[in-house]
Amino acid sequence: MFVHKHPYPPLIQKDTRKLIVGTLPPPRFSTGELIESDVDFCYGSSYNSLWRYIDRIHSLNLRYDNSNKAIEQRKRYLIENQIGIFDIVQQCTRQKIDASDLGMKDVILRDLIGSLANYPSVEMLLFIGGKSKNGPEYFFRQQARSYGIPLKVISPKTPRQHLLYIDDRPVETVSLTSSSGAANISIGSNPEYKKLKAENPDFNPFDFRIRQYSAFL
Repeated sequence: MFVHKHPYPPLIQKDTRKLIVGTLPPPRFSTGELIESDVDFCYGSSYNSLWRYIDRIHSLNLRYDNSNKAIEQRKRYLIENQIGIFDIVQQCTRQKIDASDLGMKDVILRDLIGSLANYPSVEMLLFIGGKSKNGPEYFFRQQARSYGIPLKVISPKTPRQHLLYIDDRPVETVSLTSSSGAANISIGSNPEYKKLKAENPDFNPFDFRIRQYSAFL
């Protein structure tokens, strides 16, 4: 049994307006067995393209390696844009050592709802992935129910948007399409993607995410 612990604390400032919310980075980030093109930071896996989308949207010219400069580039972008990262899973156990959300057992969550009360500037949560089992939205909904906080639907279309209140303060949630390659299959069946693909045969899942992410990141 592998105990998978999150290697990074939440990154949140007093003026943070948006929080990126995921689950856990791949196990190699916890064991220190990074590959050459990994960045030792949240969403730094070379198999996760979140930073490549952000890079393309903002022309950041980011590095993709184990250097400190690569880390500082990402931190600078987040701080300057009042964006934080608060992955909701602190720890889990795994039978198979991989990055599958479904493979997580005995999950221990970070108290995101409780933390929001201490950061009144946060107005939006960006879930990286849908509401599938063991995804960030799935766990957040569990946590919200435990606090007796309902989520009101703003838009049921991708990316789904909801509204909740923390101490009478509105906080919006947005469920962005996962930045992992595994989500390309679900993108292919998305009606909006099919429409855009029909209009432009060169349109691809990378373009689809750029189009979606640019509205929020």
